[in-house]
Amino acid sequence: MLAPYRRLLGVAILIATIFVFSIPANAGQKVKIASVGWTGVTIKTDLAVSILESLGYNAENILVSVPIAYEAMATGEADAFMGNWMPSMANIADKYFEKGTVDKFIPNMPGAKYTLAVPSYCAEAGLKDFKDIVKFGDKLDWKIYGIEAGNDGNDIIIDMIEKDMFGLGKFTIVPSSEAGMLAQVRSFTKEKKWIVFLGWAPHSMNERIDMTYLTGSTDKTFGGNDGTATVWTNIRKGFDKEQPNVTKLLKQMVFPVPMMNQIMTTLNENKSLTPLEAGMDWVKKHPETYKKWLAGVTTADGKPGLPAFEKSLN
Repeated sequence: MLAPYRRLLGVAILIATIFVFSIPANAGQKVKIASVGWTGVTIKTDLAVSILESLGYNAENILVSVPIAYEAMATGEADAFMGNWMPSMANIADKYFEKGTVDKFIPNMPGAKYTLAVPSYCAEAGLKDFKDIVKFGDKLDWKIYGIEAGNDGNDIIIDMIEKDMFGLGKFTIVPSSEAGMLAQVRSFTKEKKWIVFLGWAPHSMNERIDMTYLTGSTDKTFGGNDGTATVWTNIRKGFDKEQPNVTKLLKQMVFPVPMMNQIMTTLNENKSLTPLEAGMDWVKKHPETYKKWLAGVTTADGKPGLPAFEKSLN
């Protein structure tokens, strides 16, 4: 009497075994991309997460500070980071590259800018270079405005002050959020008040504020080319071997500065949009870009990735 049941049990086990081993290894795979609260990095990260989700991955944008992003990659708590501004982040990132716990991987945005800036009326009055800042200390209330505490740009400014570089020893840094700092700058410019602040491109600030980037940066500050930077996508050690399909996508996701400026301007002009919505709106209008991103990329279960993403757009 037990024989039929044994046969049924054997068939059930066989079916279950086939089912388990037929599930694609990548299906539902968690992909964690670290991000910081800067508009450009948020746009890039949200686009990557959205594309990965359309391909069947379980992707997540993890919002942290810059130092924590690197520690998270080093310990396996995050898989990638798309906001490595170099050379300004060298003081934070290089030790992880040297240890081999984080792979520098691929530049995603060449020709960026990251350094100190002033309203153009300050530059026209003589504040054009790092060495000029101290000359106008009283007008500046001996303050330099940064973004969130722990950010690499803030750390550079603090180092400049502590080492009295360019005579800045009397200055203090005013940390804030990106939005808070830019609100302060716009408030000052309305009254033609003097301010030195941390600026970067791409960003809509370049179109919303009549601003001038200061010259005089060195390799010990924001880089020897007046703050001209390259933004890299970093990955944790071994991630490219574990997830070659995901890293192929990340490798191909390049963001030209004009593209990012356009997205950020759209975001600024339409306050109801999220960074993802503004970014996806641009992507939909430029299929040649996303086709390059998805060339040779598959879904998590091995099917062509481009049709799956285009289906998600509709």
